[in-house]
Amino acid sequence: MRPLLLLATLVGVVLFLLGLHLELKWLTLLSKPVPVIGLLLWLHAAPVGAYRRWVGIGLGFSLLGDMLLEWPADLFVFGLGAFLLAHLAYLLAYLGDSRRLAPLELLVAATAASAMFAVLARAGLGSLLLPVALYSLAIGAMLWRALARIGAVPARSAWLAAAGAVLFVLSDSLIGISRFVAPFEGAGYAIILSYWLGQLGIAASAVLNRPQLEGACSAPSISAR
Repeated sequence: MRPLLLLATLVGVVLFLLGLHLELKWLTLLSKPVPVIGLLLWLHAAPVGAYRRWVGIGLGFSLLGDMLLEWPADLFVFGLGAFLLAHLAYLLAYLGDSRRLAPLELLVAATAASAMFAVLARAGLGSLLLPVALYSLAIGAMLWRALARIGAVPARSAWLAAAGAVLFVLSDSLIGISRFVAPFEGAGYAIILSYWLGQLGIAASAVLNRPQLEGACSAPSISAR
Protein backbone atom coordinates (compact mmCIF):
# COMPACT_ATOMS: atom_id res chain seq x y z
CA MET A 1 0.00 0.00 0.00
CA ARG A 2 1.36 3.41 -0.94
CA PRO A 3 2.51 5.53 2.03
CA LEU A 4 -0.09 8.28 1.53
CA LEU A 5 -2.94 5.78 1.18
CA LEU A 6 -1.70 3.84 4.21
CA LEU A 7 -1.51 7.05 6.25
CA ALA A 8 -5.06 8.10 5.28
CA THR A 9 -6.36 4.63 6.15
CA LEU A 10 -4.65 4.65 9.55
CA VAL A 11 -5.97 8.15 10.26
CA GLY A 12 -9.48 6.82 9.60
CA VAL A 13 -8.88 3.98 12.04
CA VAL A 14 -7.59 6.30 14.76
CA LEU A 15 -10.41 8.81 14.30
CA PHE A 16 -13.05 6.08 14.52
CA LEU A 17 -11.52 4.63 17.69
CA LEU A 18 -11.32 8.13 19.14
CA GLY A 19 -14.96 8.77 18.27
CA LEU A 20 -15.90 5.45 19.85
CA HIS A 21 -14.02 6.31 23.03
CA LEU A 22 -15.48 9.82 23.27
CA GLU A 23 -18.93 8.67 22.13
CA LEU A 24 -18.95 11.17 19.26
CA LYS A 25 -21.44 9.67 16.82
CA TRP A 26 -20.70 12.19 14.08
CA LEU A 27 -16.99 11.31 14.17
CA THR A 28 -17.57 7.55 14.00
CA LEU A 29 -20.04 8.04 11.15
CA LEU A 30 -17.58 10.10 9.12
CA SER A 31 -14.49 8.00 9.81
CA LYS A 32 -15.86 4.45 9.71
CA PRO A 33 -15.87 4.06 5.90
CA VAL A 34 -12.30 5.35 5.49
CA PRO A 35 -10.40 2.07 6.15
CA VAL A 36 -12.53 0.03 3.74
CA ILE A 37 -12.28 2.78 1.11
CA GLY A 38 -8.50 2.57 1.58
CA LEU A 39 -8.62 -1.19 0.96
CA LEU A 40 -10.75 -0.67 -2.16
CA LEU A 41 -8.18 1.75 -3.55
CA TRP A 42 -5.33 -0.62 -2.64
CA LEU A 43 -7.15 -3.42 -4.47
CA HIS A 44 -6.24 -1.74 -7.77
CA ALA A 45 -2.73 -3.15 -7.21
CA ALA A 46 -4.11 -6.71 -7.43
CA PRO A 47 -3.88 -8.77 -10.64
CA VAL A 48 -6.90 -8.15 -12.85
CA GLY A 49 -9.35 -11.03 -12.86
CA ALA A 50 -12.46 -12.56 -11.34
CA TYR A 51 -10.91 -12.90 -7.88
CA ARG A 52 -10.12 -9.20 -7.63
CA ARG A 53 -13.53 -8.29 -9.03
CA TRP A 54 -15.48 -10.35 -6.48
CA VAL A 55 -13.30 -9.20 -3.58
CA GLY A 56 -13.93 -5.61 -4.70
CA ILE A 57 -17.68 -6.25 -4.79
CA GLY A 58 -17.46 -7.77 -1.31
CA LEU A 59 -15.63 -4.73 0.01
CA GLY A 60 -18.23 -2.48 -1.62
CA PHE A 61 -21.12 -4.25 0.09
CA SER A 62 -19.15 -4.21 3.34
CA LEU A 63 -18.77 -0.46 3.00
CA LEU A 64 -22.54 -0.16 2.57
CA GLY A 65 -23.09 -2.37 5.61
CA ASP A 66 -20.71 -0.20 7.64
CA MET A 67 -22.74 2.90 6.93
CA LEU A 68 -26.10 1.24 7.54
CA LEU A 69 -25.02 -0.08 10.94
CA GLU A 70 -23.42 3.23 11.94
CA TRP A 71 -26.30 5.43 10.75
CA PRO A 72 -28.25 7.01 13.66
CA ALA A 73 -31.31 4.80 13.08
CA ASP A 74 -32.10 1.13 13.58
CA LEU A 75 -31.05 -0.21 10.17
CA PHE A 76 -29.64 -3.48 11.50
CA VAL A 77 -31.63 -5.69 9.12
CA PHE A 78 -30.48 -3.69 6.10
CA GLY A 79 -26.88 -3.78 7.35
CA LEU A 80 -27.23 -7.53 7.80
CA GLY A 81 -28.42 -7.79 4.20
CA ALA A 82 -25.47 -5.78 2.90
CA PHE A 83 -22.98 -7.96 4.76
CA LEU A 84 -24.80 -11.08 3.55
CA LEU A 85 -24.14 -9.94 -0.02
CA ALA A 86 -20.50 -9.22 0.92
CA HIS A 87 -20.07 -12.78 2.18
CA LEU A 88 -21.65 -14.16 -0.99
CA ALA A 89 -19.25 -12.09 -3.10
CA TYR A 90 -16.27 -13.44 -1.16
CA LEU A 91 -17.71 -16.94 -1.53
CA LEU A 92 -17.80 -16.53 -5.32
CA ALA A 93 -14.22 -15.23 -5.27
CA TYR A 94 -13.03 -18.32 -3.40
CA LEU A 95 -15.07 -20.71 -5.56
CA GLY A 96 -13.41 -19.28 -8.65
CA ASP A 97 -10.03 -20.46 -7.36
CA SER A 98 -10.88 -23.90 -6.00
CA ARG A 99 -13.91 -26.18 -5.97
CA ARG A 100 -12.42 -29.18 -4.19
CA LEU A 101 -14.75 -30.65 -1.58
CA ALA A 102 -12.39 -30.12 1.39
CA PRO A 103 -14.49 -32.15 3.89
CA LEU A 104 -12.36 -31.29 6.94
CA GLU A 105 -12.62 -27.58 6.18
CA LEU A 106 -16.36 -28.03 5.65
CA LEU A 107 -16.67 -29.63 9.08
CA VAL A 108 -14.73 -26.79 10.74
CA ALA A 109 -16.78 -24.07 9.00
CA ALA A 110 -20.11 -25.81 9.63
CA THR A 111 -19.26 -26.24 13.32
CA ALA A 112 -18.31 -22.58 13.69
CA ALA A 113 -21.42 -21.28 11.90
CA SER A 114 -23.76 -23.69 13.70
CA ALA A 115 -22.31 -22.80 17.09
CA MET A 116 -22.73 -19.09 16.38
CA PHE A 117 -26.34 -19.55 15.28
CA ALA A 118 -27.17 -21.84 18.23
CA VAL A 119 -25.89 -19.28 20.75
CA LEU A 120 -27.87 -16.46 19.15
CA ALA A 121 -31.05 -18.52 18.66
CA ARG A 122 -30.99 -19.60 22.31
CA ALA A 123 -30.97 -15.94 23.34
CA GLY A 124 -34.12 -15.31 21.29
CA LEU A 125 -34.05 -13.72 17.86
CA GLY A 126 -37.78 -13.30 17.29
CA SER A 127 -38.50 -12.12 13.75
CA LEU A 128 -34.77 -12.14 12.97
CA LEU A 129 -34.51 -15.92 13.34
CA LEU A 130 -34.74 -16.67 9.61
CA PRO A 131 -32.48 -13.79 8.44
CA VAL A 132 -29.82 -14.74 10.99
CA ALA A 133 -30.11 -18.42 9.97
CA LEU A 134 -29.52 -17.48 6.32
CA TYR A 135 -26.64 -15.23 7.34
CA SER A 136 -25.04 -18.04 9.38
CA LEU A 137 -25.35 -20.36 6.39
CA ALA A 138 -23.68 -17.82 4.11
CA ILE A 139 -20.85 -17.03 6.50
CA GLY A 140 -20.24 -20.74 7.05
CA ALA A 141 -20.03 -21.33 3.30
CA MET A 142 -17.69 -18.36 2.90
CA LEU A 143 -15.38 -19.68 5.65
CA TRP A 144 -15.42 -23.19 4.14
CA ARG A 145 -14.36 -22.01 0.71
CA ALA A 146 -11.71 -19.67 2.14
CA LEU A 147 -10.15 -22.60 4.02
CA ALA A 148 -10.49 -24.81 0.93
CA ARG A 149 -8.13 -22.53 -1.03
CA ILE A 150 -5.20 -23.55 1.19
CA GLY A 151 -2.98 -25.81 -0.87
CA ALA A 152 -4.78 -24.97 -4.10
CA VAL A 153 -3.51 -21.41 -4.69
CA PRO A 154 -0.35 -19.43 -3.81
CA ALA A 155 0.30 -19.88 -0.09
CA ARG A 156 0.33 -16.21 0.88
CA SER A 157 -2.98 -15.52 -0.79
CA ALA A 158 -4.57 -18.66 0.66
CA TRP A 159 -3.52 -18.06 4.25
CA LEU A 160 -4.37 -14.35 4.16
CA ALA A 161 -7.86 -15.11 2.85
CA ALA A 162 -8.35 -17.84 5.45
CA ALA A 163 -7.20 -15.58 8.29
CA GLY A 164 -9.41 -12.78 6.97
CA ALA A 165 -12.43 -15.07 6.81
CA VAL A 166 -11.84 -16.33 10.36
CA LEU A 167 -11.57 -12.77 11.68
CA PHE A 168 -14.72 -11.74 9.78
CA VAL A 169 -16.62 -14.64 11.37
CA LEU A 170 -15.25 -13.62 14.78
CA SER A 171 -16.37 -10.02 14.28
CA ASP A 172 -19.87 -11.09 13.23
CA SER A 173 -20.09 -13.44 16.20
CA LEU A 174 -19.12 -10.65 18.58
CA ILE A 175 -21.78 -8.39 17.06
CA GLY A 176 -24.40 -11.09 17.60
CA ILE A 177 -23.31 -11.78 21.18
CA SER A 178 -23.21 -8.08 22.06
CA ARG A 179 -26.60 -7.35 20.49
CA PHE A 180 -28.63 -10.46 21.33
CA VAL A 181 -26.94 -12.28 24.21
CA ALA A 182 -25.12 -9.90 26.56
CA PRO A 183 -23.32 -6.61 25.88
CA PHE A 184 -19.74 -6.72 27.16
CA GLU A 185 -17.14 -4.11 27.90
CA GLY A 186 -14.90 -3.29 24.97
CA ALA A 187 -17.27 -4.93 22.48
CA GLY A 188 -17.09 -2.03 20.04
CA TYR A 189 -13.29 -2.14 19.89
CA ALA A 190 -13.12 -5.94 19.54
CA ILE A 191 -15.78 -5.95 16.81
CA ILE A 192 -14.31 -3.22 14.65
CA LEU A 193 -10.66 -4.27 14.97
CA SER A 194 -11.34 -7.92 14.12
CA TYR A 195 -13.55 -6.73 11.24
CA TRP A 196 -10.92 -4.40 9.78
CA LEU A 197 -8.16 -6.99 10.15
CA GLY A 198 -10.41 -9.53 8.45
CA GLN A 199 -11.06 -7.22 5.52
CA LEU A 200 -7.35 -6.45 5.33
CA GLY A 201 -6.55 -10.15 5.07
CA ILE A 202 -9.11 -10.69 2.33
CA ALA A 203 -7.95 -7.64 0.33
CA ALA A 204 -4.30 -8.65 0.75
CA SER A 205 -5.13 -12.14 -0.53
CA ALA A 206 -6.14 -10.51 -3.82
CA VAL A 207 -3.15 -8.16 -4.02
CA LEU A 208 -0.73 -11.04 -3.34
CA ASN A 209 -2.54 -13.54 -5.58
CA ARG A 210 0.42 -13.76 -7.96
CA PRO A 211 1.49 -17.36 -8.70
CA GLN A 212 3.97 -16.27 -11.34
CA LEU A 213 5.98 -14.35 -8.73
CA GLU A 214 6.37 -17.42 -6.56
CA GLY A 215 7.66 -19.41 -9.53
CA ALA A 216 10.07 -16.63 -10.48
CA CYS A 217 11.44 -16.46 -6.93
CA SER A 218 11.98 -20.20 -6.68
CA ALA A 219 13.73 -20.62 -10.04
CA PRO A 220 17.15 -19.07 -9.12
CA SER A 221 17.51 -21.15 -5.96
CA ILE A 222 16.80 -24.37 -7.91
CA SER A 223 19.31 -23.63 -10.66
CA ALA A 224 21.98 -22.71 -8.09
CA ARG A 225 21.98 -26.19 -6.55
